[in-house]
Amino acid sequence: MARSHLLLTPVLALGLALFSTAPLPGSPGLSTAAASDNGVAPGQTEFEKARVVADLLQRYHYGGPESAEELMEQATETYLKQLDHGRFFLLQEDVDAFRERMGDLTPDQGDAILEAAYDLHARYRERVEEQTAFALGLLEDGFDFDGDGRFEQDRSEADWAADRDALDELWRQRVTHDALTLELAERSSEEIRDNLERRYTTLRDRAVDAGNEDIMDQFLSAWAGAYDPHSTFLSPQRSEEFDMQMSLQLEGIGAKLTMDQDFTEIVELIPGGPAEQSGELREGERIIGVADGDDGEMKDVVGWRLDEIVDMIRGPKESVVRLKVLPPAGASESSPREVRLVRNKVDLEDQAARKEVIEKATAGGEKKRIGVITIPKFYRDFEAAHSGRDDFRSTTRDVQRLLSELEDEGIDGLLIDLRGNSGGALREATALTALFTGGGPAVQVRDARGHPEQVGESKSDPAYDGPLGVLVDRRSASASEIFAAAIKDYGRGIVLGDQTFGKGTVQQMIGLDNYAIPGEERSGQLKLTLAQFYRVTGESTQLDGVKPDIRLPSEFSHEEFGERATPNPLPATQIDGLDITVHLELETIIEELTRRHEARMDETEAFRALEREISAKREIREDTSVALNKATRQEEQKAREERLLELHNERRRAHGKDPVEQYADVNADELPDALLDASAAIIADFSELLHEADEEVLTAEAQEEE
Repeated sequence: MARSHLLLTPVLALGLALFSTAPLPGSPGLSTAAASDNGVAPGQTEFEKARVVADLLQRYHYGGPESAEELMEQATETYLKQLDHGRFFLLQEDVDAFRERMGDLTPDQGDAILEAAYDLHARYRERVEEQTAFALGLLEDGFDFDGDGRFEQDRSEADWAADRDALDELWRQRVTHDALTLELAERSSEEIRDNLERRYTTLRDRAVDAGNEDIMDQFLSAWAGAYDPHSTFLSPQRSEEFDMQMSLQLEGIGAKLTMDQDFTEIVELIPGGPAEQSGELREGERIIGVADGDDGEMKDVVGWRLDEIVDMIRGPKESVVRLKVLPPAGASESSPREVRLVRNKVDLEDQAARKEVIEKATAGGEKKRIGVITIPKFYRDFEAAHSGRDDFRSTTRDVQRLLSELEDEGIDGLLIDLRGNSGGALREATALTALFTGGGPAVQVRDARGHPEQVGESKSDPAYDGPLGVLVDRRSASASEIFAAAIKDYGRGIVLGDQTFGKGTVQQMIGLDNYAIPGEERSGQLKLTLAQFYRVTGESTQLDGVKPDIRLPSEFSHEEFGERATPNPLPATQIDGLDITVHLELETIIEELTRRHEARMDETEAFRALEREISAKREIREDTSVALNKATRQEEQKAREERLLELHNERRRAHGKDPVEQYADVNADELPDALLDASAAIIADFSELLHEADEEVLTAEAQEEE
C-alpha cells in the first residue's frame, strides 16, 4: 500500500521550529562543562548552521522518520555509530546517559541537542585519551602471541563495554591483534612497537584536536543520516572533494572510499581507473598505509580522517602512490600487502560501453551468436551536450553505435551486462530503455509532496527488437535498476543474475553558502533525498531492487550488501501503475529457460566449481573473528587458503588449465567469466524459443486462412 502524504505530516509539522536558537533549560545526563572546559563548545555559528540544515531536511526530504520520537532515536543511534563505530571507547554508562538525555528532548530544542552532541564528543575524547594511554602502556610490556582467545573484527553491533575493566580487556585483545597482524607480515618487535605507537598516538591526537568544524561535520552528518543513508552533510572540504569526483577531475587511483571503524575501506573501483586496471585491488579491502612515490615513507593511516587519506592518495598525473592494504574484514586473511599504483585521471573513454560476441549452442544443438554490450556506468557528457555539440558522448549513443556494429556482424540475441554498474545519469537510463521498448515512460518519480511524474522518451521505432537479456548483480544500482526493471516490466526481455542493490531514491545537493550563516565564509553542502523511483507497474526499486527472472550465484548476501544493509533506509512503497503495452508475455518461456539452464549447469563442472568457490568465500567472510594465538591463526589461515586454493584449482581444471601451486598465485581474471558464459547460453536458448514461438504463430495463422 502506498505511503500517503498524511503519514509525513507529523514530521513536516515540526517545520521551522527545529533547532530554535532561543535559550533552553539544561538537560539531564552529561554536563556541558566537559565541552566548555576543553575550549570547544557550540556557539551562534553552530546553532544557526544546525538550524539551517534541520530546516532543509524537514522541508524537502522525501519521507524520513514518521515522528519526532523516531527522529530523535535515529539521530541518537546514528551519531553514536559515527562517533565510536567500533565501540572501542565509550562505556555503556556513557551511551545510556546520552540516550536518556536525547530521549528527554524534542527536535525543537536545538540548543540542548547540540550541547548534548558536543558533551558526548567531550566524553569520547576523554575515553580515547584513557584507552590510548592504556594501549601505549601495553606496548612497553612486549607481546605475547601464545595465549588463547579470539578478537572480533566486526564490532559494529557488539555490546558496549560495561566498565573500564571490560574496555581494558578489549584493548588487550585489540593490541595483540594489531601486533600479531604486523608480526605475520614479518615486522620486527621494534617495528611493531613504533608502528602501533604512531597509530594509537594519531588516534588520540585526532580526537583531542577535533575542533568545532570537525564536531559539527560529524553531528550534522548523523542528523541527516537519521533520515536515510544517502542524506548527509558535506563540510567545505568534503564538498570540494565531492565536486571533483563528480567532474572526474580527480587525479588519483580511481576508487571510492569510506570509513569502516578506524579503517578506510574501498567501496567501489571506478571503471577505467588505475585501481581497477591494475587488478591488484578489490572492493571491501582496507587501506592501512599510504606512501607517496617509490621511496616515500609508508604512513600508517588507521584512525585518520577520510579526507586526509584522500588528500594523501591524490597527486599529479603519472606519479606513484603506494598503498598498504588488508583483505576485507573477516578471518580469511589478516596479513597486509603493498600495492603500487600510478595516479591518473579516469577518462570517460575508459568507462564507455564495449562489445563482444559469444557463440553458444542451444539445448537443441543450434549455434547462436550472442552480442554482449557491457556498460560500466550510465555516463553523459553534460557540458558538451549543454554547449550544443552534436558529437557529445553518452551511454545511449555509444550503445546505439555498438548495436549497429553487432547487427552488421550478425547476432541472434543480445545481452546487456550491468554487473557492478552503480548508476549515473537518469536521462541515459530512460534513453537506453527507449532503444529497446520504442519509448514511453521508463520510470515514475514521486517527490515529497506525493506528486508522481512519468520520465521517459518520446515514441519511436526501437533500435533493436530481437531477444534481449539484462545481466545484473548486487552492485547494480539506481539507473541500472531503472533500466532492468523497465525491460522486465515491458516484457521486452529477461533479467539474469542476482537481486540488485535496491537504491530507489533521488538525491540533490544544496549549497549552504547562500544562507548567510554568521562567522562562516564557506558552509558546505547538504545532500538530501527528495524523491523516490517507481517502476511503471507502481512498485518501487527501494530495498528489494529488481529480482532476476533467472538467478545466478553471487558472492554477496542481501544481509551484508545492498540498501537493506544500510542504516535507516526508507521503506519500499507503491503507487498506481501505468497503462503500458507489454511486448511479450514471457512467464512460460522463462520457466523453460530456467529448466534448460539448471539442467545445463548440473552438467557443467566449471559452473558447479564456481558455485562451490563462491559459497566458501561467503562462509569465510561471515566468520569475522581471528585467533590471538600466533600458531592457531597461522593454522587457520593456512587451512582457509588451502581450501580456497583447492576450490580455485577445481575451476582451473574444469576450464582445462593447470593448477597453481600456492594461494598467492591465484588470479581469478585468468579464468573465463562463467556467469557471462551461462547468461549467453540462456539468451541463445531464448532466441531459439522465441523463434519457435513465432513459427507456431505463423503456422496457426496459415491454418486459419486455409
